[in-house]
Amino acid sequence: MRNILLAAVAVSAIAAPAFAQTNPEPRGYGSLGYTHLEGDNATTGAVTGRLGVNLNRYLAVETEASVGVKDDDFTVAGVDGSIKHEWDAAGYVVGKVPVSDKLELFARGGYGHTELKQEFLGANTDVGGDSWNYGAGANYYLDGVNGVRADWTRRDYRDDAGEADAYSVSYIRRF
Repeated sequence: MRNILLAAVAVSAIAAPAFAQTNPEPRGYGSLGYTHLEGDNATTGAVTGRLGVNLNRYLAVETEASVGVKDDDFTVAGVDGSIKHEWDAAGYVVGKVPVSDKLELFARGGYGHTELKQEFLGANTDVGGDSWNYGAGANYYLDGVNGVRADWTRRDYRDDAGEADAYSVSYIRRF
């Protein structure tokens, strides 16, 4: 799974400059922002980066990777513990609807992996997993290339391991 995601990131990074050479309109985009993740048992936060390539005006592919920056502390029967967001990565197909020159709405679906670590009673346990992801959002461009992105993504973990909602706000740039 990780190899597939790394390959998708590499293809996105290589393809974006090639598209830019053949078409004066920006074809690639990247974003950097904060993601708030609310799961069945924990609420964490991460810094998220994305790279994407617009295949046409209405369809794109994108990859994302996050590194945890906010952990969730808990207490059970007077014993403290925590859930740490280690990292996550995912790949998506994105359908876009341009509303105006500055606003576009999108829906996306894909597959990802989240790594969480639970520390309780001196023991560390991995509690992450693979998930089918889907969501929606909007991009608002302040000028031709710089903008703000807001989105929601549901992570539906495999093997009945629960669900999580990810809310993101990011700076986005077309290139």
